[in-house]
Amino acid sequence: MAGQKKQKKPKVLVLFCGGTLVMEEDKNGTLLPTSKERAIEILLGMEPRLRERIDMDVTYIDNIDSTNMRPEHWDKMADVIGREYEKYDGFVITHGTDTMAYTASALSYTLQNLGKPVVITGAQMPGSKMETDARRNFVNAVQVATMNLAAVALVFDEEIILGARSSKVSESKLNAFETINWDLLGEIRIDIRLSDEAKPRHKGNLKLQKGFESNIAVVTLIPGTPNETLMALLQQGVKGLVVRAFGPGNIASQYLDFIRQALKMKIPVVVHTQCMEGATSMHLYDVGKQALDLGVIQSYDMSLEGVTTKLMWAIKHASTYDGVKKLMHTNFTGEINKEGKIY
Repeated sequence: MAGQKKQKKPKVLVLFCGGTLVMEEDKNGTLLPTSKERAIEILLGMEPRLRERIDMDVTYIDNIDSTNMRPEHWDKMADVIGREYEKYDGFVITHGTDTMAYTASALSYTLQNLGKPVVITGAQMPGSKMETDARRNFVNAVQVATMNLAAVALVFDEEIILGARSSKVSESKLNAFETINWDLLGEIRIDIRLSDEAKPRHKGNLKLQKGFESNIAVVTLIPGTPNETLMALLQQGVKGLVVRAFGPGNIASQYLDFIRQALKMKIPVVVHTQCMEGATSMHLYDVGKQALDLGVIQSYDMSLEGVTTKLMWAIKHASTYDGVKKLMHTNFTGEINKEGKIY
């Protein structure tokens, strides 16, 4: 109709961090980051029609292989989102796949009271290749960033995953990520469908809680590991430990002295399961209950990426062991369920 107002396009800010989707091969076939200018050119050239629907800007964080991602990058992303929060309807972070789930989990704790989508995506194949998955993932991520969702989410292949429940499970499949112990936030079909459980947008002030203690260790127990090997960790100034125990959190009796010593040194010890699906339930067996009675912190049903980044974050934001434990057992974004319900 004549005189009808033109519909305003949604605004999305893309935080550019590099990753496979903008890499190119050298003469030996090895994938490498390109120049900043070339990388952004590849990204924006994958689907120019996006800008017909969405007002999209790009801000540069870094252009790296995500293996080189560090907590300082997480804080920088949070700073940008905090600074630009009121100007945009949603945010997209382009990222390499290797540490993508760590970043998704870390931002879930940093961005408190988040009322908009922050969507992380990447690719298994470079965007310059004909058969790439980069175009599809990027287009879908930008579209999800305009939807009625308030969460840090990971968009990859056909899935929309809560950031703090995401985990990379394949180095080569196009559906490289899975949700751990939780339902999907949504699915990519011929249309994009959000789950009924997806938290809708809401107004309110975003609260940035930045800061991570990187000096933690993740220890995977194997039958027969010498106790002295574990004890040596405690002499290296480690500030926190994630112990990947057997089954529902069972720890061999020979390691109880290691646990005692760590707790005596006020080092938070979080017990996680080596099972990808499932949760700690340390009261079930005496080999778990003895460690639990000493005062370790159960991870319950959190993902490995979720529990490690949460411990890094909690140590920075609590001054006591009990304070760390309280933060670890607080459900900020759907990352933990202590009731034992596994999806």
